[in-house]
Amino acid sequence: MDEQPDTETRKQWFEEFEAAARRPLEVRMKYAFIHTYKPVLDDATYRSFDTMEEYRNWCEENLPDWLGYGRV
Repeated sequence: MDEQPDTETRKQWFEEFEAAARRPLEVRMKYAFIHTYKPVLDDATYRSFDTMEEYRNWCEENLPDWLGYGRV
């Protein structure tokens, strides 16, 4: 799909980018990152493993595939 946005859409994008650039850095940083809950990963403050193999096995056994931590 090589469909390009029309001129009006591009104009709106440019205006939004310009408005964002005028905001103070603190405000831009506040809204720059969106936290998404990740099941299992976000349920503990930390985890530690003795080896990378243990970590990889834990990921495969405990994390949903859609998080992308499985082996390829």
